[in-house]
Amino acid sequence: MEPRDEAELAGIVADAAAAGRALCIKGGGTRQELGHPVEGASLSLRGVSGITLYEPGALTLVARAGTPLDEIEAALAAEGQRLPFEPMDHRLLFGTDGAPTIGGVVAANVSGPRRVQAGACRDSLIGVRFVDGSGAVLKNGGRVMKNVTGYDLVKLMAGSHGTLGVLTEVSFKLLPAPETAATLRIAGLGDAEAVAAMSAALGSPYDVTGAAHLPAGTGDGPLTLIRLEGFEKSIAYRSAALRDQLGRFGPVEIETDATEVAARWAGLRDARAVSGGAGDIWRISVKPGDGPAARAALGPETVSHFDWGGGLIWARVPEGQDVRAALAGIPGHATLVRASAATKARLGVFQPEAPPLARIAAGLRARFDPRGILNPGRMG
Repeated sequence: MEPRDEAELAGIVADAAAAGRALCIKGGGTRQELGHPVEGASLSLRGVSGITLYEPGALTLVARAGTPLDEIEAALAAEGQRLPFEPMDHRLLFGTDGAPTIGGVVAANVSGPRRVQAGACRDSLIGVRFVDGSGAVLKNGGRVMKNVTGYDLVKLMAGSHGTLGVLTEVSFKLLPAPETAATLRIAGLGDAEAVAAMSAALGSPYDVTGAAHLPAGTGDGPLTLIRLEGFEKSIAYRSAALRDQLGRFGPVEIETDATEVAARWAGLRDARAVSGGAGDIWRISVKPGDGPAARAALGPETVSHFDWGGGLIWARVPEGQDVRAALAGIPGHATLVRASAATKARLGVFQPEAPPLARIAAGLRARFDPRGILNPGRMG
């Protein structure tokens, strides 16, 4: 099924609810391996597409959920703007093709290395329209930031993987694109030293927008990377100052070629270091200071990289390895991103929730999707 607009989509969902028929919601089909497999009739949002409002002066964009991400990024680039959260492209990790959609980005709350500075997808999301599990059209938020407290449906929808409603339209606040960027490189650091260096950079006044560490580098040993973005003169000043500050960790090289800088951070964004080869892939969130201990606990066969100053670890481990058991005693979360269906069923994809949180989550799903027809089982 591929509805052409929100009204047609609402009718399809209402009919499915009446029949008790499960729906498997798809955008571009590039992230279908996220979460547990879903058994249900395919419901594609590709026909619900298009930018419906773009006001560069107000740094605001509204788009239908099936709009290809490339189309949005091209429109923003033409005005010198961007989505703040640098959305990850999962095609490399999953070996999928097709065009990622903005609805899929929101449904999975997809964010990249800039999250350490600009926040996640949900932090830039200011409005949503969606169809709930009964076929009703709901909206929350809008085109401007709201100064409210309490229950925020916009944030709830980001990362719900389509289990609370089928997104039809999303609104974002935007940021100006930087004039230029630079990467500071330090070679040869161990994990603990790398985390100390990244923490020093992130705690500096130089507005770091990315801090990552590749324990195996690009095949020639460990490599620690710091990104700066902004106006050319500012980058020159901040790069030199930060190089001096980080000098105690070893020689610091500064990379300024725009193509090289963009390619390097796109590779980090898309978890290129762990995507190749056999094995299960986990996404692990811990305190940056616990990053080295967490990687050590995963064993010598692990291929990994650190992002967000050490707070996020992408790890490829032997098939079937229970990472959560290995990390017992280290506070954090571990999500099984890529594995066989059997391994996902045995270990579970998402970090098990505490009973009170699990009851709240179940109650929300029952409220928004009382017949349980929207991506049933996707989140376990």
